[in-house]
Amino acid sequence: MVRINKYLSLCGVTSRRGAETMIAQRRVVVNDKAVEKLGTIVDEEKDVVKVDGTIITLASEELCILLYKPKRVMTTLHDPFGRKTVANFVKNVSERVYPVGRLDYDTEGVLLLTNDGDLAYRLAHPKYQVKKIYEARVEGKFIEEACNRIYKGIQLEDGAIGKGTVRILRYMGKNSLIRITLTEGRKREVKQLCKSVGYPVQELKRVEFAGLDLKGLQPGNWRHLSNHEWNSLNLLVGL
Repeated sequence: MVRINKYLSLCGVTSRRGAETMIAQRRVVVNDKAVEKLGTIVDEEKDVVKVDGTIITLASEELCILLYKPKRVMTTLHDPFGRKTVANFVKNVSERVYPVGRLDYDTEGVLLLTNDGDLAYRLAHPKYQVKKIYEARVEGKFIEEACNRIYKGIQLEDGAIGKGTVRILRYMGKNSLIRITLTEGRKREVKQLCKSVGYPVQELKRVEFAGLDLKGLQPGNWRHLSNHEWNSLNLLVGL
């Protein structure tokens, strides 16, 4: 018998702290009943626990993999509308792993999946300033003034201040290819920032996350992290 927040952490879904948010959002179900209290007790042998409609189980070993997420794929393990999800690409992974943060449906690139709940929580939390690098094709001829505005900070839809470092890579006819580095990675932040300075995003790709890139991978492919990469991630977020 174990408390639901600890169970979610042991299964790799989220940290114990992150479980509180998931429960408040009614994303956690035990025996087909939404969990309402953080102190709910789970019987690991008998109870059926689901998160976002997917049954979760205890992990026998910690895993972290890097997936090259393709476009037009949901960053979830289950989609009620039947759209393709990242689960379609990690069926051969020995343990159930969960996405670290989110990439939009139409965004491709680096996505980590793990069953280490505390690691996932810290990597996705703005507090830990994990570096994320994107390449974006935007409408119009991006100018240095727009780079400076994004560097200084722009208010986002949720009221937070989003900011990043932008480098103009090249111009492509009437469009531009830019590289933008963020350390907080709030929801749709790149798209919001570029739209705010007058350059809507047409295509977006995350080329690096926490120092990990897509080298050697094609869309839909994945690989295990090396021991060195695993240790570096834990050090990065103080674990």
